[in-house]
Amino acid sequence: RSSETIAATQQLASFCDAIKKGETMFNTRDKSSGNDADRILSHNVHPSGWTNPEPADRYNLVVIGAGSAGLVAAAGAAGLGARVALVERLNMGGDCLNFGCVPSKGLIRCGRAAFDARHAYRFGVTGTEKIRTDFKSAMEHMRKVRATISHHDSARRFQQDLGVDVFFGEGSFSSPDTLTVNDKQLRFRKAAICTGARATALPIPGLEETGYLTNETVFGLDTLPPRLAVIGAGPIGCELAQAFARFGSQVTILEYGSGVLPREDREAAAIVERALLDEGITIHFDCRTRQINRHGHEKNIRIDTPEGPRTIVVDEILVAVGRAPNILGLGLEKAGVEFDPKAGVRVDPRLRTSNRRIFAAGDVCSPYKFTHTADAMARMLLTNALFHGRQSTESMVIPWVTYTSPEVAHVGLYEHEATRQGHAVTTLTVPLTETDRGIIDGEANGFARVHLKKGSGKILGATIVAEHAGEMIGEMSLAISAKLKLSAIGKTIHPYPTQAEMMRKLADTYQRSRVTPMLEKVFKTWFRWQRH
Repeated sequence: RSSETIAATQQLASFCDAIKKGETMFNTRDKSSGNDADRILSHNVHPSGWTNPEPADRYNLVVIGAGSAGLVAAAGAAGLGARVALVERLNMGGDCLNFGCVPSKGLIRCGRAAFDARHAYRFGVTGTEKIRTDFKSAMEHMRKVRATISHHDSARRFQQDLGVDVFFGEGSFSSPDTLTVNDKQLRFRKAAICTGARATALPIPGLEETGYLTNETVFGLDTLPPRLAVIGAGPIGCELAQAFARFGSQVTILEYGSGVLPREDREAAAIVERALLDEGITIHFDCRTRQINRHGHEKNIRIDTPEGPRTIVVDEILVAVGRAPNILGLGLEKAGVEFDPKAGVRVDPRLRTSNRRIFAAGDVCSPYKFTHTADAMARMLLTNALFHGRQSTESMVIPWVTYTSPEVAHVGLYEHEATRQGHAVTTLTVPLTETDRGIIDGEANGFARVHLKKGSGKILGATIVAEHAGEMIGEMSLAISAKLKLSAIGKTIHPYPTQAEMMRKLADTYQRSRVTPMLEKVFKTWFRWQRH
């Protein structure tokens, strides 16, 4: 995508003059800054004055939702020569581009830069005590990055370059083979529901009246909240809590459970928890939020904790728990598509709904709500919907990453899951400090862990904790997907010095574990005989 990124950067510059002259009108949910980047984003993802095309007599594929799954499905089908319609209610790019992966990782990167600058004294850099952060500038940087990337997801690119009929409006099924958009009928042979999911509200008294942020609104801020409460210590809560703390917010996390990142390996989660605490974040575990009230500009949160009730005073509240599938208004009943209000559209392992003409992919039907999962499901959907393929989600190997510092990356089964499935498990762990690069980088808090089927070397799952764990988990994902044993990683030459040497060291550890006392005795006898 390098050429596209260059083109988008040039587009960003050329649009600015036209925008400043008032030559373009825009439509976007993020209106807080009014800067050029936001306008260019809107120009790409929902151009003002867009005229929907006249529908074809019948489409090979109608895609509802232009998020990660929908864009991949539409582009892939059109690239194969199919007649495709893409229907989007709001903005091209979906959550990932507008409110999710791209802006959150952009802000996290800015926060990491600030943190690294403050701690650069460890490497002989002086003057770090004078480091200051500018939250507004960081948000503007994030928006410029988002605007640049948005070219790839733009409505004009999909319609003019890829040949997809792009429709903006509320899409609703009017029959088992017809979707209605702004009174226009789109008849199809196959359809793909890719409408994603949204942040859900919590039934906390006073929350709605007091006001709160979600991932859909937090990136509209231009002013750093002096005091921020984050409800939820899952991946989103931990990532954004750390990012805001690094800009200077006094952050308090309120967690219903007993630890951060409840789905993750407990030792990995403990490392993240310690990092958050060390950076001055307050965490209340096993707490219940009873009432929220506003007093002037302040928001008072009454919670019950194991130590008793208390009141927390903040300036903003970020709700970082719960996602609900976007199924309202789709007319699924008219299409004969079964669904669950919480789980979303019901699909079989081939992504087929109860209407065999209609498939679904992404957050609207998957418990794994990740952009890369939506992408992979969309590719599977194309094969199964257009070519009667038999690809199954049961074969998917899905890695994921929590982008805190350090990052936590995982793929496959956790030890307790493997045991529950009846596997006898061997678990091996290599600390990051056993790599020279980990010592050079001054990163002591991390490890690589692998779960093996006992006695076979078959990889069942793996967890990595490191600053760039997400860049390393792919090796384990490939090994599981290709059914390679850990010995294959041991035979792979890794560059020195790198933190990824942890993967090879895991294999070395396993090989050493296979040397039984009897085998060791045989080896000693053999070498003693060779000396004569």
